[in-house]
Amino acid sequence: MKGFAMLKIGEVGWIEKEKATCGPMDAICRPLAISPCTSDVHTVWEGAVGERHNMILGHEGIAEVVEVGELVKDFKPGDKVIVPAITPDWNSLEAQGGYAMHSHGILQGWKFSNTKDGLFSDFFHVNDADGNLAHLPKGMDLKLAPMLSDMVPTGFHGAELADIQYGDNVLVIGIGPVGLMAVAGANMKGAAHIYAVGTRPKCTEAAKFYGATELINYKEGSISEQALALTKGVGVDKVIIAGGTVDTFSEAIKALRPGGKIGNVNYLGSGDTIEIPRLEWGVGMGHKSINGGLMPGGRLRMERLSRLVSIGKLDLAPLVTHTFEGFDHIEEALYLMKDKPKDLIKPVVLI
Repeated sequence: MKGFAMLKIGEVGWIEKEKATCGPMDAICRPLAISPCTSDVHTVWEGAVGERHNMILGHEGIAEVVEVGELVKDFKPGDKVIVPAITPDWNSLEAQGGYAMHSHGILQGWKFSNTKDGLFSDFFHVNDADGNLAHLPKGMDLKLAPMLSDMVPTGFHGAELADIQYGDNVLVIGIGPVGLMAVAGANMKGAAHIYAVGTRPKCTEAAKFYGATELINYKEGSISEQALALTKGVGVDKVIIAGGTVDTFSEAIKALRPGGKIGNVNYLGSGDTIEIPRLEWGVGMGHKSINGGLMPGGRLRMERLSRLVSIGKLDLAPLVTHTFEGFDHIEEALYLMKDKPKDLIKPVVLI
């Protein structure tokens, strides 16, 4: 089979590989629509999770099932499915403990383009098909559906990690596609003021669409100072970090009121340590908590989030700004995510 791969840190290209074999609980699928991710950029060009050789990229997409194992009950060849970016081993002890995304080790529920070949190929393998695939709802736009693989569940997980409550004032740092879904998630969970940090016009426009009440331009001064000014010095109740660097945590802590919470879903591609400002953290006693998490993944989450799209409560159209037709455009779409032109939010390649 043909696939678009990370050849080594800093280098990508097309390769040929043997088609994966299907285990008794697994499925083999072929992609119908796929989307590259900033995570792919961190993995390839920053070496964020270490060296990978000839690993096929991609972890966002929808597909058609071509083969299932003899123990798979709910899927059959020909079914169109949503494939979550995170595909845990659901019989692991970590899954039983509530952290399926870390099944058999930290981040090990994230398999595609991390520990095994991903979706950017003629065929790909899905472990535990009954637990990790979801039927694509009838009538759902194939161009928009890949957003359910990662962008929607990751952004919404930011709102979960921050523990958004009715009437909270929320700061969302970073309004790329994940941050935009963090804005939408915070809005759905009942946030009052949502302060969205970003500058690109397409993203700020979409942030308003999804519920942002004010915009903060980080180029015009400190994020925390602007957030404190907007809250009359009190600070925000919750912060969702969906972009930035290891230095972003300092701004989040400074913007947060005592007793507030930070939910981080930003993939930190570089940097060795995160600095927490001592005084603004209440010299260690300010009850300002940080929760960072990989989104849960799995079938149930895909089904629940796809319901929001199917009934019209979540419109994914603003996320997809670039559409390509044909497998050979994967490389072009990936480089768009690397270069991030001003008119980009998310590209999708229709196969």
